[in-house]
Amino acid sequence: MTEQPAPPQSATLRLAHDVVSRFDAFVAQAVEYCRIRLREEHFGLTAEELDLLDLPEPPLGVPEATVWADQSWAVRFAESGLRMGDPYGILVTFDGTRPVDVQGIDDE
Repeated sequence: MTEQPAPPQSATLRLAHDVVSRFDAFVAQAVEYCRIRLREEHFGLTAEELDLLDLPEPPLGVPEATVWADQSWAVRFAESGLRMGDPYGILVTFDGTRPVDVQGIDDE
């Protein structure tokens, strides 16, 4: 069953406004979060990919934000030089103003 489209609630609109007005700061937070979290062994990055995370401009590009009706939201880096981001990018999920998870978006 698919829900009928409806206008977003005011709280969701406020969150979207906050995300848009502070987008550059949130993207910077997401990049730093990736630099730290993606070093965890379970992500399986190669030594070369880990070196890329140390560059002044890591391989995370074309950021976009998505705000869902339940007021959760994420930054997706549509382009990435990391295998885990192939083919659809890397998603950093936020809880309010704090990044809480990162994952590669693949064909699964």
